[in-house]
Amino acid sequence: MNALIGQPINRVDGRLKVTGGAKYAAEFDMPGLVHATLVQSTIAAGTIIAIDSRDAEGMPGVLAVITPDNAEKLKLEKAGQEMVTRPLLQDAQIFYNGQPIAVVVADTLDRALAAAAAVKVTYRQGEAVTIMDSVLDQAYRPKHFRNGERSPDSNRGDADAAFDAAAAKVQATYTTPVEHHNPMEPHATVARWDGERLTVWTATQGIAGTQRTLATLFGVPVSSVRVICPFVGGGFGCKGNTWPPATLTAMAAQKVGRPVKLSLTRRQMYSSNGYRPRTVQKLRLAADAQGKLVAMRHDGLTQMSMPSLGEFAEPVGLATEMLYACPNVAVTHRLVAVNQGLPTYMRAPGEASGVFALESAMDELAVALKMDPVELRLRNDTDRDGHAEKPFSSRKLAECYREGAEAFGWSRRNPAPRSMRDGNALIGWGVATATYPANRRPASAAVRLNADGSVHVFSGTQDIGTGTYTVMSQVVADTLGVPLNRVRFLLGDSAYPPAPTSGGSTTVASVSPAVQAACAAVRQKLFGLVLADPETGGGFTAADLSLQNGAVYVPGRRLPLAQVLARAGVESVEAGASSGEAEGKAGYSLHSFGAQFAEVRVDPELGEIRVSRYVGAFDAGRILNAKTGRSQLIGGITYGIGMALLEATETDAETGRYVNANLAEYLVPVHPDVPTIQTIFVAGEDTQVDPLGARGIGELPMVGVAAAIANAVYHATGVRVRDLPIRLEQVLA
Repeated sequence: MNALIGQPINRVDGRLKVTGGAKYAAEFDMPGLVHATLVQSTIAAGTIIAIDSRDAEGMPGVLAVITPDNAEKLKLEKAGQEMVTRPLLQDAQIFYNGQPIAVVVADTLDRALAAAAAVKVTYRQGEAVTIMDSVLDQAYRPKHFRNGERSPDSNRGDADAAFDAAAAKVQATYTTPVEHHNPMEPHATVARWDGERLTVWTATQGIAGTQRTLATLFGVPVSSVRVICPFVGGGFGCKGNTWPPATLTAMAAQKVGRPVKLSLTRRQMYSSNGYRPRTVQKLRLAADAQGKLVAMRHDGLTQMSMPSLGEFAEPVGLATEMLYACPNVAVTHRLVAVNQGLPTYMRAPGEASGVFALESAMDELAVALKMDPVELRLRNDTDRDGHAEKPFSSRKLAECYREGAEAFGWSRRNPAPRSMRDGNALIGWGVATATYPANRRPASAAVRLNADGSVHVFSGTQDIGTGTYTVMSQVVADTLGVPLNRVRFLLGDSAYPPAPTSGGSTTVASVSPAVQAACAAVRQKLFGLVLADPETGGGFTAADLSLQNGAVYVPGRRLPLAQVLARAGVESVEAGASSGEAEGKAGYSLHSFGAQFAEVRVDPELGEIRVSRYVGAFDAGRILNAKTGRSQLIGGITYGIGMALLEATETDAETGRYVNANLAEYLVPVHPDVPTIQTIFVAGEDTQVDPLGARGIGELPMVGVAAAIANAVYHATGVRVRDLPIRLEQVLA
């Protein structure tokens, strides 16, 4: 039995982080380093007529002002749809307020900032569309939905006819706002050219993707670009692509012939690296008198940038396709173009927004049926994905509801709105389902077992704060039978074997099988050395050997690693391995599930809403580290509280400018907003996803939180709020 996998091991990188030893992108320094800053547009649509940089160029310490007139022409025609690359100073078109239109480089940051302020820009202003809801009638079908892997629409049965004939039905529109990621670490890049070789230190969730994108844009071989990122101070999706500031830093370094650092300000973070797009979702749900779903229709409209910048379609309806048993389901996705930057993935993309609408509608249907909302969901539980027409590899949603309901005390709920009080406070209890795909992508790793018993493991993955260093070290220690403190897991460098982007809850499921396989290959090589030596291996087979605590054990003997390697004349044993897609992908639908239970307290006179208690129960396969896993659950639920009650990016309709692009006015949860959160892992493994039985949990715990809170607010107040975030004036109306 494994000794470390699953245990609540402290983070192996924890001491580095709390003592300041962890080095983030903006903290890399080197001789000759200079600083860059962005000049951004002040209009939302139009054309640059002229950029007057003469005053800026004459200021002390200024090395260059890069504009569309003198910027290097990049190989945009070779950049695929998945490469988020625009705008990159390649033309004079303006698509949104805050678009980068120049880069100023100076010997100090203060001088770069001062020079940027001296750049004068003349525009020919165009007509801008800044508010999505004003042009909903111009929605269009996505061209590259899910990277072209599938249609944006799906249909089974006849949802409209079944809806019309149903005993109970709900028809409503739900909206979610633009939201921004706001990781603690702003985006930053340091770039240095050595001849034709480019090295970048950058805050990214995908070093391999950044390497490929920069190589393509600058027309150099992939092997000529090295990307380094040992630590990421949060990402939540906004560091999953290669955004313009990273490319512009490399361009600036090439222009001035020196290493260049560009760090975004908090305000620039709002216009430089994506956001969760606004959605308008129309739901139609219907059930028979017993509560069995007979029709589901989910039509999603999602905000997009102007198409010239690329395409991102928030897949809000995918959970509706598969979450419950229903014979008649129709889903559509459409985009609405506005003069804003390109949206992107934000924690639990698609499901976070879509399940808010779906699970709010399910609560409304339960009210219409006069049925307990947990019972409604259990009556529509299923072991098959109706859209994919496959069984689920594992689905313990009913267990999540049973364990979560027991821990929460759901049986004590009085179903009548406004019926539960604590003193003057209205108490509401709400529930919702969580789900997220179980993703796995190809990954590689290399292992070196040294004579002193230490192990070095290399993989070009990332630790975005989720515990990758720790979890992978646990896998190594168990597989090779070495103490955890003898393992050094090395990541965050494109020189290491390739691994996928840390997004979509993929890292554990993708990288751990490759690490485990590489360790197994090293162990077999080591055993081969023992068996090839007549003095140590005579008469034995590999099945007779074991590796524990830095020694090989043969029957009756302990052979220290140093002794084995010395006798073989080598200093170390090395091996690499790769792993591919999920083993069960062809035959099974791969998803994780959960049940979210929220209690809110609402002041009936002021409308103030507080989440006072929370329980989340999750079916996420085997948990490789109980402590970091629990942290992921708490973090996701906290993120969901922000989505429900606080977060919204506000746009000035006239200028297209974000008016609350800071952490004073863009509200995120702080300690008083977050109650004690009880988390439950429902026991189980899913070896159809990966050999360790694990599934990623980065996104899952956020899904359904906003709906559970909104449903609790309805139970407390009798007011159904369908637009996020829920504000006090909505419950007082």
